[in-house]
Amino acid sequence: MSVKTESVYTGEFLVSEGNNSISREQVAFAANLTMKPGTVIAMVSATGLFQPLDPSADDGTQNALGVLYAGKVTDASGGDGVIIARLAEVVDSLLIWPAGITDEQKAAAVNQLAALDIILRSE
Repeated sequence: MSVKTESVYTGEFLVSEGNNSISREQVAFAANLTMKPGTVIAMVSATGLFQPLDPSADDGTQNALGVLYAGKVTDASGGDGVIIARLAEVVDSLLIWPAGITDEQKAAAVNQLAALDIILRSE
């Protein structure tokens, strides 16, 4: 018998958010990405395009700027999507962090999210 594990659903990581979707922002994503809801998001400074956090980068993507609201797949031209950009509480265990992120890098990203009033909560 095999056990299937479901991925995080759209917005499942949210504990609370501001009224009238004030927490959400529509942003442009870089090309050729496949991301799940709860992915911690950053922005390439030179292009203004969003993509998953990369704490070892030096192009802006080392700075956490939000959390992906719904799953997203972009093609060669990129595409728009919605992130939680401010004023929210999120479940820490449902966030998707980059593979290999260190405790120090994660702590820095958590502080960056906290500066945006995105607060991590235990389940």
